Amino acid sequence: MGLRGTLCALVLVSISCWCSASGIKANQTATLLVDASPGMGRMMPQNMFGVFFEEINHAGAGGLWAELISNRGFEDGGPNTPSNIYPWSIIGNETNIIVSTDRTSCFIRNKVALRMEVLCDNNGSNICPAGGVGVYNPGFWGMNIQQGKAYKIALHVRTSESMTLYLSLTSSDGSLNLATATIESDTLEKTDWTKVELQVESSGTNVNARFQLTTTTKGVIWLDQVSVMPLDTYKGHGFRMELASMLADLKPRFLRFPGGSYVEGEWLMNAFRWRETIGPWEERPGHFNDVWKYWTDDGLGFYEFLQLAEDIGALPLWVVNTGISHNDQVNPSSISAFVKDTLDAIEFARGDSGSKWGSIRASMGHPEPFQLYYVALGNQDCSKRNYKGNYLKFYSAIKDAYPDIQVISNCDGSSGPLDHPADLYDFHVYTSANNMFSMAHQFDRTSRSGPKAFVSEYAVTGKDAGKGSFLAALAQAGFLIGLERNSDIVEMASNAPLFVNDNDRRWSPDAIVFNSWQQYGTPSYWMQHFFKESSGAIFHPSVLQASSTKSLMASAITWQKSEDGNKYLKIKIVNCGSDLVNLKISVTGLENDVCSCVSKKTVFTGGLTDENSFREPKKVFPVSSKLPNAGSNMDVVITPYSLIAFDLFLAPPASYSSSM
Repeated sequence: MGLRGTLCALVLVSISCWCSASGIKANQTATLLVDASPGMGRMMPQNMFGVFFEEINHAGAGGLWAELISNRGFEDGGPNTPSNIYPWSIIGNETNIIVSTDRTSCFIRNKVALRMEVLCDNNGSNICPAGGVGVYNPGFWGMNIQQGKAYKIALHVRTSESMTLYLSLTSSDGSLNLATATIESDTLEKTDWTKVELQVESSGTNVNARFQLTTTTKGVIWLDQVSVMPLDTYKGHGFRMELASMLADLKPRFLRFPGGSYVEGEWLMNAFRWRETIGPWEERPGHFNDVWKYWTDDGLGFYEFLQLAEDIGALPLWVVNTGISHNDQVNPSSISAFVKDTLDAIEFARGDSGSKWGSIRASMGHPEPFQLYYVALGNQDCSKRNYKGNYLKFYSAIKDAYPDIQVISNCDGSSGPLDHPADLYDFHVYTSANNMFSMAHQFDRTSRSGPKAFVSEYAVTGKDAGKGSFLAALAQAGFLIGLERNSDIVEMASNAPLFVNDNDRRWSPDAIVFNSWQQYGTPSYWMQHFFKESSGAIFHPSVLQASSTKSLMASAITWQKSEDGNKYLKIKIVNCGSDLVNLKISVTGLENDVCSCVSKKTVFTGGLTDENSFREPKKVFPVSSKLPNAGSNMDVVITPYSLIAFDLFLAPPASYSSSM
């Protein structure tokens, strides 16, 4: 992500177009001819459509990663103490508690700890207020605590005093207690740090809850690395159930991670460093995401991204920092340490459990190697002074050690040959709805020799997009059909960005919107469902015949349902214009008869400026219905401003006869 002047990697277009709002003008007649003859189709790439995750908009921290505590290690305020402990807040006042930070933590890479000096007591002249004194954490704009759900609390504690510490999940003002556990200091190591792990079950529901630590006992106590995680996470691996499920429902074939501009950083000192994000969570130092301006504890690290890809059935695609940020860069003569760091990361992902880095992966719970076969070198860096020199050193080292890895260049090869070796080249486009629809033909004239395209970031932006308009989704659908038609030279594609926490919109639009307890898909999310069967499908040549086809795009594929092996002919039509189209579909060369028994039509339409919201999460939503007139010849109506798919069941002869 990031609209920067890197013209070799990022395409900002301004051309004529035909996808815009206007009144319905007239009816149009058109014919779609599909040739499904054996040998005429071609197999589309197995990993054609996937997803792109960037740590932007609190997509991971406070989003996909289910950790409820914000700034769990008190490192957000920087290494110098005393420091800001935001968003932690103090319960009590200076007459009964003093809260500060110091550098006494037991963790070498994150030395800051919280020190609470409690001045009041449960007897004597300075009585603690009812409920005690301490600190609380509101999480990321409130915690979603649900009745009957279990939560794991983990923290590190140190004190030499005899004290009782209360750990509670409460309402946002602390007045309603949802769950409480206690720590008796007598059970802790005296004068040394002790890790405490507890499990609590909530007695009520509050979507704006907080976590608090309180005491009514005088003394000094230190706290560090405080975590609250729901036990109910996606496949038990720490991902927020609802968000990961929405991701998996897209059936993505690859997961590009962790960015985007997040990979580079404004400065290299703040770039994502894989090595700092592995191992026990409490030992990870975290870092400031200086591109999108917030702290991340790196609970969602390199290992977790690899695990997420596996969990959703996708291949991981790692974007590597090549020693280049937005503001500084390493010279090729000094890049060898960065190259070695990348090779170590690949060994962590792919090495056997007896290798140096593979053994660390195994110790984290994954003895088998991950299937890392794609590595992208940099992000929108082609025009940077040192990119190509650095790229060549990374490329050679990776290919020497792992010749099966597909290496992706930042430089655009769609309009001319690259001057360096690559398996794929990266192509980004952010533009208006009209231009996006017109770019369905972007690769029509691209050379069929040389590296193939990876359209890793595409999105309609600006006034056409809003916070996720139907117009944006419709234009993007036309663009994707164009990619399908050019899938002999376009290998992969993913929308950008994926997630946005509604409390921190750094970028719009996004595919999935959420807060602490709700989530919904924008029209662009639902549009992508129309393409989730395309990867590995058979693409059939088709021709649209009409007086004007400038507002229409169509494609036809044969895909197989994994659950039962049934085959379907899917015909998709995008009408990005104001005319209603009476369309005659004619399919020739089918080896199987079309059976209407389970054939269906799916219609996706709405007002061009319509958006989904928490109040109306499915205002714009695909609607499926049976298709009683399913056949190789059909007369159908394509409504203005719509994406329509026809899934025609290709019945085996025996099944077809039995249905007659």
